[in-house]
Amino acid sequence: MTEATPTAAFDRRMLEALVCPQTHGPLEYDAARQELISRRAGLAFPIRNGIPVMLIDEARALD
Repeated sequence: MTEATPTAAFDRRMLEALVCPQTHGPLEYDAARQELISRRAGLAFPIRNGIPVMLIDEARALD
């Protein structure tokens, strides 16, 4: 029997296909915060249950 994890794992291979919806630039994966970071846009997109939420309205502004 395996232990259940609170969130599903993010498939890092997905990063090769995903781009920022605002700038169409590259994203960085922040495993600690479960976010995809767009430095150009200054936004962090959440990853929920292993699925990136690539909506600008759902993104967090970077400090």
